[in-house]
Amino acid sequence: MRLGGRLSAAIEILADIEARRRPVADALKDWGLSHRFAGSKDRAAIGNLVYDALRRKRSYGARMEEETPRALVSAAALETLVSGPQALYAALEGDRFAPELPGAEALSRFLDDDAHQAPAAVKADIPDWLAPHFEAAFGEDWVAEAAALSDRPPLDLRVNTLKSDRETVLAALKPFSPEPCALSPVGVRIAPIEGDGRHPNVQVEAGFQKGWFEIQDEGSQLAALLSGAMPGGQVLDFCAGAGGKTLALSGAMENSGQIHAHDADRQRLAPIYDRLKRAGVRNAQVHDPRDDLSSLEGAMDIVLIDAPCTGTGTWRRRPDAKWRLSEAALAKRTAEQDAVLAAASAFVKPGGTLVYVTCSVLGVENADRVEAFLDRNAGGFLPIDMAARWAEILPDVSPAYRAVPIAGVAAGGLMLSPRISGTDGFFIAALQAAS
Repeated sequence: MRLGGRLSAAIEILADIEARRRPVADALKDWGLSHRFAGSKDRAAIGNLVYDALRRKRSYGARMEEETPRALVSAAALETLVSGPQALYAALEGDRFAPELPGAEALSRFLDDDAHQAPAAVKADIPDWLAPHFEAAFGEDWVAEAAALSDRPPLDLRVNTLKSDRETVLAALKPFSPEPCALSPVGVRIAPIEGDGRHPNVQVEAGFQKGWFEIQDEGSQLAALLSGAMPGGQVLDFCAGAGGKTLALSGAMENSGQIHAHDADRQRLAPIYDRLKRAGVRNAQVHDPRDDLSSLEGAMDIVLIDAPCTGTGTWRRRPDAKWRLSEAALAKRTAEQDAVLAAASAFVKPGGTLVYVTCSVLGVENADRVEAFLDRNAGGFLPIDMAARWAEILPDVSPAYRAVPIAGVAAGGLMLSPRISGTDGFFIAALQAAS
């Protein structure tokens, strides 16, 4: 496909997402199934345009003075693929599949306007109602923090130390120019996509099939490491989902002790079995949602809660989610977080640790939930200083890097974000149960 066909396809997909309020991944998949002539490079380039348009929907719309799919896709093309309106017109000349573009004046205005006069929420590329939440979470830097959630993300991998090491994985993936992650000692990073490129499908690589590595954002890797899981311990991964943190915990525990992987949703839990087998994990026991966990009450050294949340910290990867999020959905999530904290805390042994993690950057889901839990359990749990824990568990991370994520401490917890730490947005807090 030429550029014109790719632009038309992206416009069609955005219109479908807008009309049916459906996830972008579903819309892209359906388009690909109904347009099988499109090759993998075409699908990747179209996906880039769609994702870029959604990431910066508000600022692109303000600069184009319209928020139509045509305007947004044209803006994304100007920002990432061509050097200006004339280059765009030249690339589309003679292409019978090319869409009708906004006029030259509109395209030139887009390039001349960086939306610096726009309202703060527009510059931040978030809905208006979320602006107070971001300001409360990040203070005067909130616009820059929110805007960083609109950048293209890297592809992060976690080395499975049960089967391999970072040098081996770096060598195996050399064609893709991987680099060690800056913070995680078991992380490998492939840089964000440029232009109409695409990330490699690392899951077809021999190293992945052999269980040498897993796809996992560096922030999620840090959350598992900072839980404090040690060889020989007893750990309950209370909201295990597909098992990403269970796998990371097993590596930290050197396949010893016991990890109990539980989730209330059987469908979310289903992929964990194959992942555990491929990774060579022997110290994890998966619990069906119907299983009786009463024998684990008061017996766990660590209970990790990867809590259900709005996912605001993952907007670089799921930009459509920010336009579907509502105040009602946020209120539902905070109620679920309170409930899961109450339920999971029963499994922590005296002196043990309750670890609360979200992939959200909103204070109402993070520090507020921890503080509410502490208020309801006065004297039962005390917050752990995550700055000190960082220095203890990750002593080899340079002081310059160490100071960056710790700047996000709140209620004893740690805030990570694309701008603060170069990771997805995460909140990590640990509470020690009274002895």
